[in-house]
Amino acid sequence: MTIKTSNSGLCSAVAIAALIAGSPALAAQIEAKSRISSVIVYPDSARIARVLEIELPAGATSVLLRGLPLNLDPASLRVEGEGTTPFSIGSAQTRVAPADPKAIPESAARRLRDLQTQGETIKTRIGALEGRRGMIQRFADAGPDKLGGSGGLDVAKWTEAIEAIGREFAKVGEDIRITTAEQAAVQEQIRALEASNRGPSGAQPARDVIVDVEAPAASKASITVTYQVRGAYWRPAYDVKLTTDKGAKAQMEMVRSALVRQRTGEDWANAEIAVSTSRPGRGVKAPDVFTERLAFFDPQVYARDRANNAGVRESVAREQVMAAAPAPAAMRAEEREAVLEAGDYEAVFRIHGRIDLASDGSEGSLRIGTRQITADLSVRAAPAFDQTAYLEASFVNTEEAPILPGEVSIQRNGVFVGRGQLAMVAPGAQTRIGLGADERVKIERKPVSRKENEPTWFGQTKQEVREFRTTVQNLHPFPIRTFIVDRIPISENTAITIEQLAATTAPNDKTVEGRRGVLGWTFDLAPNDTKEIKLAYRMRWPADRDVTFETLPDNGERPIPLPRPVR
Repeated sequence: MTIKTSNSGLCSAVAIAALIAGSPALAAQIEAKSRISSVIVYPDSARIARVLEIELPAGATSVLLRGLPLNLDPASLRVEGEGTTPFSIGSAQTRVAPADPKAIPESAARRLRDLQTQGETIKTRIGALEGRRGMIQRFADAGPDKLGGSGGLDVAKWTEAIEAIGREFAKVGEDIRITTAEQAAVQEQIRALEASNRGPSGAQPARDVIVDVEAPAASKASITVTYQVRGAYWRPAYDVKLTTDKGAKAQMEMVRSALVRQRTGEDWANAEIAVSTSRPGRGVKAPDVFTERLAFFDPQVYARDRANNAGVRESVAREQVMAAAPAPAAMRAEEREAVLEAGDYEAVFRIHGRIDLASDGSEGSLRIGTRQITADLSVRAAPAFDQTAYLEASFVNTEEAPILPGEVSIQRNGVFVGRGQLAMVAPGAQTRIGLGADERVKIERKPVSRKENEPTWFGQTKQEVREFRTTVQNLHPFPIRTFIVDRIPISENTAITIEQLAATTAPNDKTVEGRRGVLGWTFDLAPNDTKEIKLAYRMRWPADRDVTFETLPDNGERPIPLPRPVR
């Protein structure tokens, strides 16, 4: 018979914030072996479940579990158990265990002791040299008139004495420099020796967990200890295979995978692994909102903020490149579909089978699922920047789980066309994926005219008119939906006015994705048909002032001026 403990006297699932303490002195202590049963990997951490099977004697017992990761969060520690006879769980505690010197091989330990002795000897030599330099300094401070007895040193020997003091200063300084370099070399050897003999469970500090239990009679028990650790994460990756059928509809297969990496300090061996969309390390409340002030423009502050913004973007880009860098897979897993458990606030994908993943930072790929999508095809272009038409597929996320941001590998009709990024897509929301260039849709954007006046006296207004023409041609044997995006500048200063002229082809969207001044034209283009779009606007500003174009980012940073001053 198996009996699960419960909170009614037989305490189950005891949730106790871990305290740094030892086990009770009167309780018997049993050191137990455990294995990792399951792991839930979050985008910023992991939750580990360890199971230990133990023979509990009658009475109070302290069960000791050694060698857990040092970065274990004590507040996350939870314990539950079951046994052949009832037993109760009293408390769960953690303590930091120092590194075990026995974990270092004897030969390495002997070499380490020799280096440490050598380091102490060098330290003594440096102390003696520093004392000698202090003595020479005292002679120099006394001056030659205080040396050589009561009458002082003969003036004729002052030069010789000064040179002697200088030589001694130089010699002792050089001796200190050489000895200090020797000390640094020995310390470097000590650090290298320690590092080479420190593995995931080697000579490094760890945490021990002590679980206090009490059984009225001897019992076979199974105790599960769960805890949160940092040093693990997963990120989604997608493979999209598009099959077109000469039309605006296409079949798209999307394979979703989880790329898992961990440096928690313990290997995950033969464990059940799941990935979750929840983020325990993100925080539990919304940020505070503080007062915002509108102030006059300060060029020095502007330049400093621009440099800071650039530094932040460069740092983020470095981290993204490092995160996306391919690493040898250390995962042995069958390519089977995961089981989705979708809740109101998170989605958990439970991977089939048991998996090994070492704590060395290697990245393993776990297949989560495959879905068939019927997508609507269209082309999109921003000819002011790139006169290329890009094929897009739009679809609705019909799953119960969100589609997380991640890298997408694109194949079109069996040919690899490149990689892109997929944004966050909530259940029921619509999104689009870029599918590479469409060479059968030709786009050309040309300036038609540019007119400006030349002010001849102070205080006159300068005026400039610009006009562009974009031509779109469909060379497909079927019609295709087309989106063209362009822009006119905006002004937030009353001294600068911008006017869209009547020659402009009326746009379908005057604020594409909520961006002021960004215009969009949507139309269905018949086979071998051509569409022409005109864009014209007038700008006015005081002739005695210079103006420049600024691109306003979406992330709230200060605008960054482009090197295109308007004069």
